[in-house]
Amino acid sequence: MFARARRLFMPSSWLAYCLTGAYLLDHQSASQATPLYDTHARNWYAPWVRRIAPEFEMPPLNWATEVAGTVHEEAAARTGLAVRTPVITGTIDAWSEAISVDAHNVGDLMLMYGTTMFMVNTVAEPLTHPALWGTVGALPDTRNLAAGMATSGAITSWLRELFGRPDYLELLRLADESGPRARGLLCLPYFAGERTPVADPDARGIFAGLTVSHTRGDLYRAALESTALGVRHNIETFRAAGGQIDRVVAVGGGTQGDLWTQIVSDVTGVEQVIPTQTIGASYGAAYLAAASVLDVSISNWNPTQRICRPNPETRDNYNELYELYRAFYPATRDISHTLARRQRELSSGTVEPTAGGTQPPRNEATS
Repeated sequence: MFARARRLFMPSSWLAYCLTGAYLLDHQSASQATPLYDTHARNWYAPWVRRIAPEFEMPPLNWATEVAGTVHEEAAARTGLAVRTPVITGTIDAWSEAISVDAHNVGDLMLMYGTTMFMVNTVAEPLTHPALWGTVGALPDTRNLAAGMATSGAITSWLRELFGRPDYLELLRLADESGPRARGLLCLPYFAGERTPVADPDARGIFAGLTVSHTRGDLYRAALESTALGVRHNIETFRAAGGQIDRVVAVGGGTQGDLWTQIVSDVTGVEQVIPTQTIGASYGAAYLAAASVLDVSISNWNPTQRICRPNPETRDNYNELYELYRAFYPATRDISHTLARRQRELSSGTVEPTAGGTQPPRNEATS
């Protein structure tokens, strides 16, 4: 299928193409197409394009706020939009989300609480790190380091299903009662492998310290704490790469309650600005469209609602837990990799499970 491909689209550029007929891509999305894009020159890198995609017609590049074209008659008939309505180029969802909460200035870190945890740090100059993603920003003359955890809210959803689908507010109440460090539990949040900073698809989720006395609230608390420990690991990696973090802005569904954000602040030691609107990418895309034709400020659109500050007393407890967390993955990596390999074999049918859970030796004489 790749051999037959002739054009490169991403979601926003495909939508712009369907509405206007314009074939183009925004710089931020292009910078995700490693190694076809040169983040220093902010253009396609011709030697790699010729080597990897010689048959491709590479799209011209725009910034997210630039107008891609106007709605043509066919698109107007299908969508109900007026003919000749301007359509912006747009960009990737996480970067629109950063725009939506005004987290696109040097020193800003957007922290997105969702099914996964995503982080975008705006930096003064191009930076690279083997455990992070170096990109250009959604707006002209901006640069980013980005990170992402493979699961965060996905773990809480999974636990809720296992618990019989109680109300999330009830689970948060139980987790709050459990208290810091979840009565001696530690969770490794790699339930779908992990992206940054370990970059290991075969990492696996683990709960350690379980006894028959532990409760749903303890497990739920340990899951929330595990995502906060992962955020701290990523923030330390940002700083090791030269990233500057002066202001953290939280966005996403996980900001709706106080407990999760408080745990993250306590574990990381950073304040989090929580804006009035935390719906994310769609709000940022709406602002980008408005900014293309109007002189508007996102800080006026979406003012700060509250600030979550770390509790120094809880912070000391979490420092020790973080040391255990950092040792946990290296200590269990080989076991997780063996289990991941076994899971793939079972899923593909190359190994047939037996009642005892082991595969008996094959007897060629009787098979």
